[in-house]
Amino acid sequence: MSKRTRVIVGNWKMNTVLDEAVELVNGLRYELDEIDTVEKIICPPFISLAKIKELLQGTSIRLGAQNLFYEDKGAYTGEVSGAMLSDLCQCVIVGHSERRAYFNEANEIVNRKMKAALRHGLKPIMCVGENLEQNESGTSESVISEQLRVGLSGLTSSNLMVAYEPVWAIGTGKAATGMYAQKMMAFIRHQIGGIFTETAANELPILYGGSVNPENILELLAEPDIDGALVGGASLKPGLFLSIVRQAAIK
Repeated sequence: MSKRTRVIVGNWKMNTVLDEAVELVNGLRYELDEIDTVEKIICPPFISLAKIKELLQGTSIRLGAQNLFYEDKGAYTGEVSGAMLSDLCQCVIVGHSERRAYFNEANEIVNRKMKAALRHGLKPIMCVGENLEQNESGTSESVISEQLRVGLSGLTSSNLMVAYEPVWAIGTGKAATGMYAQKMMAFIRHQIGGIFTETAANELPILYGGSVNPENILELLAEPDIDGALVGGASLKPGLFLSIVRQAAIK
């Protein structure tokens, strides 16, 4: 069994107005705080970060943002910088497949965002993964290898996480099998070893993302290279998210 701490991240995406976010956190925080063998991170929309920071004060639950811009300040209307986030949260999701697909975030942009996150003391969760066409054409490994090579280029720290999200499984209800996810995540860990060091790769948490739910979390976590999950839809339902975290606490 891996000695790496298991990590469960809830990505709320573009859901919840402020009152709904407060209600969701209040439905989670006490029971979530009691689970001490799993690193728990929730990533609400930007507008809720300050309020949720207050609600999580004194708990073991960490707060993350869903994105950041690569510059620290300037004439970038609508963007949020790492400098702005550093007093609010501890982590940030970078390069989510929805950012890549809908907002044309290339690997080079992801790299600049990774550097910005680390520059401001934020722990980035860098997302990689192939879409259905790439999966079916057999190019998954080359796509992911390039995402890792460029996304991690020039980093002076390996204080980060990687989330593998097969794009064809996100929000579709069609999760990858534990066996397939393990194959891809072992490949990712091997690639990271070449970029950093084998020791760094062995210590770095790699999460699975894509239709994670209470029914499949144990199958996924049974695999040696799967250290946790990036949870989407199920993180918006306290009962489901708590079930996932509780099961992750079972060694």
